[in-house]
Amino acid sequence: MGFAELFEYRQVNAGDVTINVAHAGSGRPLLLLHGYPQTHRMWHKVAPALAADFHVICPDLRGYGDSDKPDSDSEHLTYSKRQMAADMVAIMRTLGYERFGVAGHDRGARVAHRLCLDFPDAIDRACVMDIAPTLHMFEHTDQDFATGYYHWFFLIQPDGLPEHMIGLDPDYYLREKLRRWSAPGAQFDPRAVADYVRCFSRPEAIHASCEDYRAAASIDLVHDRDDRHAGRRVSCPLLVLWGSKGFVNRTYDVLSVWRRYGSKVEGKALECGHFLPEEAPECVVDKLRRFFRSG
Repeated sequence: MGFAELFEYRQVNAGDVTINVAHAGSGRPLLLLHGYPQTHRMWHKVAPALAADFHVICPDLRGYGDSDKPDSDSEHLTYSKRQMAADMVAIMRTLGYERFGVAGHDRGARVAHRLCLDFPDAIDRACVMDIAPTLHMFEHTDQDFATGYYHWFFLIQPDGLPEHMIGLDPDYYLREKLRRWSAPGAQFDPRAVADYVRCFSRPEAIHASCEDYRAAASIDLVHDRDDRHAGRRVSCPLLVLWGSKGFVNRTYDVLSVWRRYGSKVEGKALECGHFLPEEAPECVVDKLRRFFRSG
């Protein structure tokens, strides 16, 4: 049975936004958070398999997919990872869960990281996929990083510059992101890609995704530095997965970096590029099932 047939959809009020949520299965709750420039549909090869063991919840982050895309403020607080994390706690409480597991990819992994720091009592286990911590990446910027992650610096430009340029051909931009960040020969489900394009092509979605990155380069760093100053680290068990053929693997000693940010860190590289849930879904299912069943 496929994703669309298995999963139930509902619109969940998270306070100032309504979040689009797909969920299925029973058992321990497991929240799956997507990355840029995608939607919850990126889990279509993973979520149905996990729903045999867990109650799997796949939302669209605020600003993405079919969730609300609120206007931002001058300090980009609206799209801070702190606010996105609070959205996730709100929807999980609506579904009846005060404590849950979370796995995130790309931007969703940054929200998962913030969930662990801001809501430690709510998170029993967490997984982050194909990222190093935002603060670490900005503080270790060099030519390789600026070249490989040029979009971090493009998307934060003010006055609608990236919105205008992406908006001229969002279909091309999105498909090129998928191609450039994945391993050579990677194949993406055309139905999922069509849904990414449908959602991302809206001007308000392009703007919201830029605000996500503007927040990462401003208010998110304030929050991250406050945590470092206070000695706050991820206290729950943390699984780190990344692609052996991607930028993160080439650039960082991934586990060593994450062990500075968490006290119980394990993980490994998978044979793929950036998009682990779509390039190596069977490995992702196996790793998540084993990890979130433990403890």
